Amino acid sequence: MATEIENLKRQFLEYVEIEKGRSLKTVENYDHYLTRFFGFVKISKPSQITDDNIREFRLWLNRQEGQREKGLSAGTLKKKTQNYYLIALRSFLKYLMRRGIESLPPDRIELAKVGERHLDLISNDELNRLLNAAKGTDEKSLRDRAILELLFSTGLRVSELCSLPRDLDIKQDSTPIRGKGEKIRVVFFSDTAKKALTEYLKVRKDMDEALFVNVGKSKKEDKERRLTPRSIERLVKFYAIKAGISKKVTPHVIRHSFATDLLNNGADLRSVQALLGHANIGTTQIYTHVTDVHLRDVHKKFHGKKK
Repeated sequence: MATEIENLKRQFLEYVEIEKGRSLKTVENYDHYLTRFFGFVKISKPSQITDDNIREFRLWLNRQEGQREKGLSAGTLKKKTQNYYLIALRSFLKYLMRRGIESLPPDRIELAKVGERHLDLISNDELNRLLNAAKGTDEKSLRDRAILELLFSTGLRVSELCSLPRDLDIKQDSTPIRGKGEKIRVVFFSDTAKKALTEYLKVRKDMDEALFVNVGKSKKEDKERRLTPRSIERLVKFYAIKAGISKKVTPHVIRHSFATDLLNNGADLRSVQALLGHANIGTTQIYTHVTDVHLRDVHKKFHGKKK
């Protein structure tokens, strides 16, 4: 028989999925984090959540080894990963407070301080070499070039790119897409992206509804022809190596290039936030550190001139 805390957790997860509109992956992660916390502190009621058992759980988390399950060298669980557990627990406590259920106030949970996020970036020259790496007039080459151009033109997340339908109206300069948290935003096509998409779609002979599909596989061989995020990641890595780029390049690195290109050319932060689909402008502000290189020139030009 389920305990009170297990029933409340189930109701919370349903609330997160239905009313908050979070993805199934987010719900699955919250379930994992909360289950691990409840299993550690061994409680059956929300009133049993205390400062003491949260502190003990945080100490336990901090002493866990990360990445062992992936066969990588084990190390202390990253602070960022530890915070995922705390964020899930804080959200659960907020839910309980909203329902008037007695428990620990959510503001008693402070997240661990993490170092400033480091951005993986490539230079303009490297970006151009990457975008031009898919050459040829066969379907696969045309598909791959369209993928690379579209990633840079729109700043799409890889999951958003994979979910695009084949019947996009590419005669238009933009299209609405459903992004993270089921939120709708508009993304824009550059002329080179529109050209690459047009050339790719001209050679498509299949009837699949997905925009980007595996090439050379029939439905009998592969029931799901739509490319997956992992497929796109491998594709980008392949062309980065082909372009002679020694850095690790992923679809998210191209998304970073999209954002920094806009800011370097004068776009305001709020507009870039909307184009990226960031819920919080604080997430977008990570790009200001790499786009403020012109401040050195401003300092050199204007500082100390009256001395």
